[in-house]
This record gives sequence, C-alpha cells and structure tokens, in this order.
Amino acid sequence: MFGALNRFISRLDSDGPSQSSRDGHGACGFQVLRNKNSDIPIEPWYDFIIGINGRQVDDPDPNLFATEIRNCAGSNVALTIWSAKGQRVRTLQIPVPTPSPTLGLTLQWTPLSLTEDVWHILDVIPDSPADVAGLLPYGDYIVGTPEGSVHGEAGLSELVEDYLSRTLRLYVYNHEYAVTRLVTITPSRSWGGNGALGCVLGFGALHRLPVPLTEPPAGPGETLFETARFSNEESRPLSSHLKSYPSGSSLHQTTSNQSSDLLVPATLTSPPPPPPMASTPAGPPRTGRKARKPVSPNSAFDEYFKEGEKKSKEEDFTPASKNVPPPPPKMGGPRPTKSPAPEAQEEEAAA
Repeated sequence: MFGALNRFISRLDSDGPSQSSRDGHGACGFQVLRNKNSDIPIEPWYDFIIGINGRQVDDPDPNLFATEIRNCAGSNVALTIWSAKGQRVRTLQIPVPTPSPTLGLTLQWTPLSLTEDVWHILDVIPDSPADVAGLLPYGDYIVGTPEGSVHGEAGLSELVEDYLSRTLRLYVYNHEYAVTRLVTITPSRSWGGNGALGCVLGFGALHRLPVPLTEPPAGPGETLFETARFSNEESRPLSSHLKSYPSGSSLHQTTSNQSSDLLVPATLTSPPPPPPMASTPAGPPRTGRKARKPVSPNSAFDEYFKEGEKKSKEEDFTPASKNVPPPPPKMGGPRPTKSPAPEAQEEEAAA
C-alpha cells in the first residue's frame, strides 16, 4: 500500500512543478559539506544555500558566489537556507569579516532531490544484523554511505547485495537525538531470518526526514501547557489566591485573604412577605353535628366496583325474583301456553 502511494506521489511530482519551483527556488543549490565556523548555525549535508541577499542562486559557478561574499565585507550577508529536515526554508544574517571575507564553508553544487534518498528504519528483528549493529526502529534514518552514492529505492538493496558477509558502513541519522553516526553492519543471509539486514525499511515521500525536535521535553513536575491568556490581558502570577498559611490558622483567615481575588456576587433582595389574611371572628361552637365516619382509602374503589357489578347484572338480565315470564321461544316453534294455576287443576280433577 505504501509503495503504491509513494509511486503516485512521485508521478505527481514529475507531472507538475516541483515543490522548490512552486516556492520560487531552483531545484539545485550549494550543499554545505563542511562548516569550520561554529558561529554560523548551518548543518553540513542537510543544509543547502539556495539564495543570497534576496536573490536566487541559479548559477553553479562558485566564483560568483565568493565574489558576492567579498562584496559584503564589513557588513552582513543574507543567506537563504533550505533544510532537508522537514524541507523548510529560513534566512540567516551572517557577518562577513573585513580582513578575510570568507565564511569558512565548503560547498558543492548539488540537486535538492539528493536528500530524498533516505531509508526509514521501521522495525528491527531481534538477533538480526541490524539489531547487532544497533539500529533503532522509528528514530533512525539511513542517509548515505561512505562506500559510494546510493540513488533510488533499489539503491540500498543493491549495495547490500554487493556487501554480503562483508563490513558495510552507513551514515544513520537519529531523529530523537538529532545526531548522525557511522554504523558498521555485516549483511548476511544465514543469520536465521528474512532479509540480509533483518529490518523493515520505508522509502518515499512518507519517510523523508522530519522537522527536528527543537523544544525540550517537560521535566518532572513541570506543566506541559501554559495557561491560555488573551493578548490584551495583563499577565498576573498564577494561583495568586493559593497562599501558604501557618499551621493553626483558621479557615476564616484564609477566606478573608482571598476575598480580594474572588468574585463576590451581588446582594439579592427578597420581596417582602405578603400581609396576613383577615381572620373572621370565631362564633360559638356548633352543636348537634354528627361525627364523620373515617373514610377508608379503598372506599372509592369499593363504590366503583359495586356500581360496575350493578350494571353487569342489569345487562345480563339476571332475574331478581322467581315470578318472571319464561324467555321467548325459538323461531318456528309452537307458541307457549300459560299453564293453569294449581287451584284450577284441582277443580278439573274433582269434576
């Protein structure tokens, strides 16, 4: 996945203008190979001089550059520096001495793309040649070798194949400590794992040299972030209301000392209480009043169920007594006749 993404980014770089040309700088510059002047903050190999006194350096002739430096004797010369660490541009004001108008720099006309040939150490397998050589994952970058120039993604693998079972020297830059060291490694196929180095490498636009860690980490007990403050706000000491008091001091003393720093809410006035209602004169006690029976909490439910039971009986035609006429017959049957009373039946029998 990373290889395809790197090829896509490389195709975009080749089709369109390069980053340096979009920024107004050329694709080449004077690479600093050696810096003999410790007062000049220029780092060899990583820094390129791409401009002088506000003009772009587009001529590889070193004599023209040296002439421009001599013309600034007794004053400052403005150098535009492009750094391979983070691909950033900065400007330096460097004083040029009058007796010997030189800067003490060894320069070489080099394309800026030379710094793209960097291999990032992503992982190191234990007991591998890379582990024995002391390579560190994530923080180390292979930037070159004194054995010769290495170009392209396959350049390092071809160099390793040429030095199988032999000592190979590599320039390794560590991002966490900002140091470049010379590492000696012996590539081998018989160390017991995959690869001749025993490490995972990253190459391309996603693995170029990052910006150096210029800010030191916070020490033990220090805060990482400072309290946010507006630009028009006056600076005042933090935790001004947190003061140390001697033992035995009361809380009242502490709060009285903090009263100037804390916000005091406004006094809220409550409305006056309403006037009492006029009471009617008490009359004589009423007599002959029946005492109320205590109402059970389930009385409402009892009345509700009794009312429902009464309605149910009315709808179901429940007879209230036995002297009721019989129900009507089914359709198509004989019409029922009224049975004679028992006294009439006795008279007929006697006749």
